[in-house]
Amino acid sequence: MFQTYDSDSNPALHPPRLEALRRELAARALDGFLVPRADAHQGEYVAARDARLAWLTGFTGSAGFCIVTPDRAGVFIDGRYRVQVKAEVDAAAFIPVPWPETKPAAWLRDALPEGGRIGYDPWLHSRAEIRTLEQGLAGSGIALIAVEHNPVDAIWQGQPEPPVGAVRLWPDAVAGESAADKRARIAAGLRAAGQRAAVLTLPDSLSWLLNIRGADVPRNPVVQGFAIIEDNGHVAVFANPAKFGAEVRAALGNAVSVLPPEALIPALTNLSGPVRVDPASAPDQVFTLIESMNTPIAEGPDPVILPKAQKNPAEIAGMREAHLLDGAAVTELLHWLDSRAPQLDEQPLTEIGVAEKLEALRRARGILDISFDTIAATGPHAAIPHYHVSRASDLRILPGQVLLVDSGGQYAMGTTDITRTLPMGPVDAAVRRPYTRVLQGMIAVSRVQFPQGVAGCHIDALARAPLWSEGMDYDHGTGHGVGAGLSVHEGPVRISRISEIPLAAGMILSNEPGYYREGAFGIRIENLIVVEPRESADGRAMLGFETLTFAPIDRRLIDPALLSQDERAWLDAYHAEVFDKIAPLVPEATRDWLYLATRPLGASA
Repeated sequence: MFQTYDSDSNPALHPPRLEALRRELAARALDGFLVPRADAHQGEYVAARDARLAWLTGFTGSAGFCIVTPDRAGVFIDGRYRVQVKAEVDAAAFIPVPWPETKPAAWLRDALPEGGRIGYDPWLHSRAEIRTLEQGLAGSGIALIAVEHNPVDAIWQGQPEPPVGAVRLWPDAVAGESAADKRARIAAGLRAAGQRAAVLTLPDSLSWLLNIRGADVPRNPVVQGFAIIEDNGHVAVFANPAKFGAEVRAALGNAVSVLPPEALIPALTNLSGPVRVDPASAPDQVFTLIESMNTPIAEGPDPVILPKAQKNPAEIAGMREAHLLDGAAVTELLHWLDSRAPQLDEQPLTEIGVAEKLEALRRARGILDISFDTIAATGPHAAIPHYHVSRASDLRILPGQVLLVDSGGQYAMGTTDITRTLPMGPVDAAVRRPYTRVLQGMIAVSRVQFPQGVAGCHIDALARAPLWSEGMDYDHGTGHGVGAGLSVHEGPVRISRISEIPLAAGMILSNEPGYYREGAFGIRIENLIVVEPRESADGRAMLGFETLTFAPIDRRLIDPALLSQDERAWLDAYHAEVFDKIAPLVPEATRDWLYLATRPLGASA
């Protein structure tokens, strides 16, 4: 199995680690230290060696950080993790801090009113992050001190070694463009901007650029490493050479050099400028090393990040194919769950049982991996947006509960992510109204047409408006970018209140509004969508979304009286397409079930 359910969480371990860190800081004359979730590549998913936040605090969420001072340890978490953090950290040692409502600079000013020295690892924080924190601390007497050796690593006995996942080729036919052509395209952009080189620090940028995939980070087939691309198209990759076999090296050719990680620092101090570096993602230390030689820096976005986000026709075709395979697996799961619901008293089923069944169905469809650990959450666990089931937390599914399943797969031609919420038998009528409002928000995003230049922050309100009308909301973004055979969470585009990047044709995003009632239930419905051009009667350049995900949306939780005729029409048309595409791919019994599950809303189930 790809997913494991053993948890090594032991709250008793973390207070002693915290005290050991405080002793280490005192020995270095530091009054505090920043412990981020991110690694040197600012990744959401990190290798075991880089899981410093979880090792220190016990918090396992995909975003957040800790600030440690002599008498306080704040774990900063956003709205997705307000419930989860309570279960994972020792409240006597660590204080959950709502973020971004509470800014780290304001928290530090309160914690150290007399000033002090706060250490940070300059490889684990972006230049933009450090710059913002310095501005917030101006005049406080609190100084940020870049440390050469991470104090968490100094006290971490048995810290895992860096990963050495084998690199494999990503076929040009699936990529839709050769690595040589990609390098030439990015190099031409550098020349046009008058830049001699660009530093790439994001593993998915490196992997996309060179048409390679890796196995360094669970669930994300990226190659961990840094790279420098020059204005002539030459690329120097700084990663463990043992990852690169003869076939991969031959395919990369002479224009790509593979160098050991320790060669990065000399390379950065010998660049000719201007050098393009992204302050939002590149480590602060990268800037410091280039600046130490007075080499001009041209701050700007990673030059690969937008081309990677705008998928070409071959990539979109691969994603469509992956979603048909995945939709068949999910549909089989939904049929199986429907058949199990009446038997829950006699034949118990748990959250792990659901996740294991879905993984087996996906394995039968040829997945290379799951794209993230399956969220199979029943009852109160469904109210935790990023719940991670373990053997310690595994709940039995009870009749009448709401079950939320958020999952995805990595296929040979693309990446998937889908969420469905379903009743396990008759449920409380109080669930129907918020479920319907969530569905209306998802439909609104699916149907919208918009002019070029519109960003994710504008689309976000459409998903929330039906919930807002009831005084409801959810504390996460509506959608994230998705890679093509890469990271299931891909920047820089999002559908969220803070995303100002204009949407463009070829961008693939999730569409996943939700609603969560702590201690009771949670609802989320998610499809992936791709931005596509739309015709306009007056000739205006317009865009819309094509839906990539095909699996039935449960109709039993819908309050039909709340839906407009247009919303009903969209849902019925979607379900008709689900049946047409998925019925030929599933066994006969599932096909019969699917026919009933996708009938028009007014028809009996």
